[in-house]
Amino acid sequence: MRNHITVTIAGQEYTIVAAEEENYVRRVAGHVDNKVQEVLSSGRASLVESVVLAALNIADEYYKEQEASENLRRQLKEYLEEGTKLKMELSEAKREIFKLQNRK
Repeated sequence: MRNHITVTIAGQEYTIVAAEEENYVRRVAGHVDNKVQEVLSSGRASLVESVVLAALNIADEYYKEQEASENLRRQLKEYLEEGTKLKMELSEAKREIFKLQNRK
């Protein structure tokens, strides 16, 4: 289902057609508007320049978050590998204990 949602970015209304929920679209548009307003508030850029700079800021955030996410995946993989290794060591230690107990 496609939703038609009207949002305001930098004082201009846009009708967005999206499959996502209205709250999500509004949250995304609000983020874009906030970034554009941040640049506009500096008073040194036109609306077009502000939109471009805001897009660059959003892209920067995106790539940094992507990198952070990849680092977390890598770290999680290392922890899982370490957990598997420790589990194998524990199983080996249990077998060794069992052998030693049965020698008596």
